[in-house]
Amino acid sequence: MSRMELFAALALLALAAAAFVWRRGLRRRRARYIERYPFYKLLDERLAVRRPELNAAQRQLVCSGLREYFQLCRRAHGRAVAMPSRAVLDAWHEFILHTRRYRAFCGKAFGRYLDHAPRAEVDTPARLQEGIQRTWRLSCLCEGINPKTPRNLPLLFSIDGMLGICDGFHYRPECLSGGREAAGGGAPGEAAGSLFCSRHLACGGVCCGSLAACAEAVGA
Repeated sequence: MSRMELFAALALLALAAAAFVWRRGLRRRRARYIERYPFYKLLDERLAVRRPELNAAQRQLVCSGLREYFQLCRRAHGRAVAMPSRAVLDAWHEFILHTRRYRAFCGKAFGRYLDHAPRAEVDTPARLQEGIQRTWRLSCLCEGINPKTPRNLPLLFSIDGMLGICDGFHYRPECLSGGREAAGGGAPGEAAGSLFCSRHLACGGVCCGSLAACAEAVGA
C-alpha cells in the first residue's frame, strides 16, 4: 500500500470515527432535550379541560407518558411507533395545537416534524400492527420487561387502566380464557374500553378489541 493509499484509508477511518462520535452526541442531546422538556407546565391547563376526571398528579403521569412516547419515537429512527394510550394521545393532540412550539420541539428532538397520522390514514392493518409491536418492544426494552413473557406492563400500556380512562386502551400481560368476562369489557370494576392482549403484541398476531375476540384468536 502506497503512502497516498494509507493516508486516504486513515482519513476515511478518521471521518467515520468523527461521524460516529457526532451521531452519538446528537442522540444524547436529543434524549436530554426530551427528558427536560416542560410538558406538564405547557399542557396541564388544556389537559385538565380535556380530561376533567384527572387530578393534577394523574395529569402529570400522562405527561410522563408523553415524554416516554417521544423517547421511543427518537429511538425508532423514523420508523412508525403507534400510540397505545388514549390519555397520552390526548396530551399529544394538545401539544400539536401549540403549533410553533411543537414544530420547534420536533426539530430539536427528532430533526424532523413528527406528524400524527390518524389510524384511518395508515395504509394497511399490517402497518398498524407493525407500529404497535414496535411500541411494545421498545417500551419493554426501556423498562427491562421481556416482551414475550411479560409479568407486568410498561407505562404506556398500563396508564389508561391505571387512570380508569373509560374510552381508553386496556391491556393484560396474558390473554384471559374465553367466557370469563363479557366481550369488550374488563374485570369487574375496570373502566370500559378496548382490551388488547400483550401476547399478540409480542408474537405478531392481530390485536383484538375484546376478550371474546382475544380468546378466539389464541384458540382458547
